[in-house]
Amino acid sequence: MMRIFRTENSVVHELKDIKELHHPGREGCWIEMTNPSSAEASRIELELGVDHDDVMAAIDPEEKNRVDLQEDYTLILVDIPSREVRHSKQRYTTIPLGLILTENHIVTVCSEETPILQYFHHNAVRGFSTKKKLRFVYQIMLRVSLSYQRALTVIDKARTEFEENIEKITEEADLISLHELESTLVYFATSLRGNANVLNKLARYGQLQQYPEDRELLDDVIIENQQAIEMTQIYRDIIDGTRQLISTLMDNRLNEVMKRLTSITLILAVPTMISGMYGMNVDTRWMPFANTFQGFWIIGAIIIVICIILLWILKRMKML
Repeated sequence: MMRIFRTENSVVHELKDIKELHHPGREGCWIEMTNPSSAEASRIELELGVDHDDVMAAIDPEEKNRVDLQEDYTLILVDIPSREVRHSKQRYTTIPLGLILTENHIVTVCSEETPILQYFHHNAVRGFSTKKKLRFVYQIMLRVSLSYQRALTVIDKARTEFEENIEKITEEADLISLHELESTLVYFATSLRGNANVLNKLARYGQLQQYPEDRELLDDVIIENQQAIEMTQIYRDIIDGTRQLISTLMDNRLNEVMKRLTSITLILAVPTMISGMYGMNVDTRWMPFANTFQGFWIIGAIIIVICIILLWILKRMKML
């Protein structure tokens, strides 16, 4: 899907046809491409001179964050957070977002609709103008960094819920969910570091025209991105500690169960051993109480006494 926007007097208008890009006074448009087809990419190549592969680069989830300066345009690839369903639950992942700056226009390419760009649809970003292409890029990057921070807050809230119910965690599904949170933070850390490299390159490149306000905005973006990196590292460390705590608790629970089973086995071994001795085919003259009146009850009482003494000893040793 492809949509074209242009700001006039600080109001966002949508154009109906890509051919309007060539009309006089139509410079400074924003072409938003969501999961574009090959035909749409070819149309952009024809109209704006952007290579087909560069248009489709953001559709490939394996593409790395980078800045490519071509002769007629600049390609910027960054990663943004996105929701997906894993194990019937909403989880976060990262997907590429392509930003292509031509001489007169800017093109954004993403494999799915993202709330990051919807802010600009509704003109909810102060100072937004499609004519100021590099500032537009920095505004998008700022929204990306803030989006990571919001996602990290959601992840930390889920981690807090785990800690509050940590004594009730007994199923593998709980451990899998915690592992998924940790995996998400690994993806975030990798993507945020890649975005930081992109921002540093943009700060160094002199080929891209920047105004003083743009530079200040870039500094804000770098700070917010760095804050997201630090939040990711902190939450990774906390989740790692939570996972180790859960592992220790489950080991302790297993040890308690094994101690109880060992104690029960030891107690049950007493009547089993004594009854087994009296069940052997030997001369009863050598078996105590074998020919005694009420011998069975005497032996039973002895077994009970021994079991009670053994039970008391095990409790003193905290085996039960």
